[in-house]
Amino acid sequence: MNPEVRKKVILDMLNNKESITIQEVVKRCDVSEITIRRDFDELESKGLMIRTHGGAVKSKAGDQLFMYDVKINQNKTNKEAICEVASRFIKNDDIIFIDCGTTLIHLTKFIQKLDSVIVITNSLPVVSELINFSNIKLILIGGEAVNERKAIYGPFAERSISQYHANKAFIGADGVSMKKGLSSFDEKEGAITLRMAENADEVFLLCDSTKIERNSFVKFASLSAVDYLITDKDVNKKYISEYKAHNVKIITE
Repeated sequence: MNPEVRKKVILDMLNNKESITIQEVVKRCDVSEITIRRDFDELESKGLMIRTHGGAVKSKAGDQLFMYDVKINQNKTNKEAICEVASRFIKNDDIIFIDCGTTLIHLTKFIQKLDSVIVITNSLPVVSELINFSNIKLILIGGEAVNERKAIYGPFAERSISQYHANKAFIGADGVSMKKGLSSFDEKEGAITLRMAENADEVFLLCDSTKIERNSFVKFASLSAVDYLITDKDVNKKYISEYKAHNVKIITE
């Protein structure tokens, strides 16, 4: 089990219990105690857990890590601006994937005025925002509904996405870097995003500047999977030329 997956397992265990012991994680991950202690140290340094004698408890940040309702108001102004830019690439009669996430939801307000568009999504909030517009044909991917993320995941959802082809995919990620590519807090979420990217002609990655050159727990795609990276004006300027050198068209608001 690689380190990023292992740390995700630790957070999942904490998400299901108020506290865990080092020995529980050692048994679950089949690695040495010293390895788990290092993982605990790193997760605590990021504010995702609090170390205790022989174990750890959930921190406030860790408790909110997967919560859609918490993340929806973070960097909201930048997220809206990113989606306004992204909406300029959507044309009448396009077939588009819209990923779940608290950035992508803002895309809905900009596509409501189109004459005709087909939206394929696993996001329950996206469906809620668009369900009353007769000019928008909605396809909701089936599978396991996860309350904290307000989205559909799982093997059935992945297979369903693979049955469709879209002109454009609008996706998100918890981290993106030139060395590690696209990464997510959750492997199920990353798997859905990857399927959307694989089944679209063009891929638009929408993420605010806090996620640029940041690596999350599970890598799910290389940077080459992205055609356009749309971010906000606060992005470090040195990244713009570096990403362009990797054949990614980076666009700021």
